[in-house]
Amino acid sequence: MTDYRELFDLTGRKALVLGAGSGIGRASAEAMAALGAELHCADLDLAAAEATAKAIVTAGGAASASRADAADARDVEALVKRARTSLGRIDIAVTTPGINIRKLVLDYTEAEFDRIVALNLKGTFLFFQAVGRAMVAQRGGSIIACSSIRAATIEPGLAIYGATKAAISLLVKGFAAEVGGAGVRVNAIAPGVIETALTAPIKHRPDIHAAYAKHTVLGRWGEASEVASAVAFLASDAASYISGTTLFIDAGWTAIDGPPTGLTQAKG
Repeated sequence: MTDYRELFDLTGRKALVLGAGSGIGRASAEAMAALGAELHCADLDLAAAEATAKAIVTAGGAASASRADAADARDVEALVKRARTSLGRIDIAVTTPGINIRKLVLDYTEAEFDRIVALNLKGTFLFFQAVGRAMVAQRGGSIIACSSIRAATIEPGLAIYGATKAAISLLVKGFAAEVGGAGVRVNAIAPGVIETALTAPIKHRPDIHAAYAKHTVLGRWGEASEVASAVAFLASDAASYISGTTLFIDAGWTAIDGPPTGLTQAKG
């Protein structure tokens, strides 16, 4: 009989998380460490990455930290070299950095457009190249990128951000096809409305915050830990036959057209 507990166990695995200083990145690092992985935590904010690593060590795990700019090719290359030196190899690689400037397309400046694309899309591409080369050479690994529900459904002011996230989902498919023969899996997560630093400004608009919650079939925002659990799953052998996909973690946001109503929801 298959040992299903063992499939989810990450003991002995070596994991690199870029964006580990906060939000989904930090939660993902903590989740994988809790399941036995050794972590290298990286972030543009070195102090934040070090804080995540310290929290993991305090909890009984193993972790190191360093600084890296996800949008800088040399930084990403250097990060992967440091992580390989620190960990010995990289079995799992997760990248979560992303930004959004909420503006209508007609109001965007070229500089703003370039900034969003450079971090969200180019940053993912650079990460894929650097960790992909290492994993192809070692004949195995799991790479996880961060897309969004905005890859599939949009609203005014999110077109540029959504375009980068849709591109990430397609990049995942293409890259998975290219490295699958070497035993490397490539997937993405697509979070819905999650309480993170990126979405924190929405809390200052209680009406919008509540409207977003009501758009999900569960009627609430998600926590970073709920996304991290999906990351840990994709990193594990429990997901050994999953590659080239984007896993939506959105409480049904993309499953329905408009918010649920009392008429259509079952009463307990």
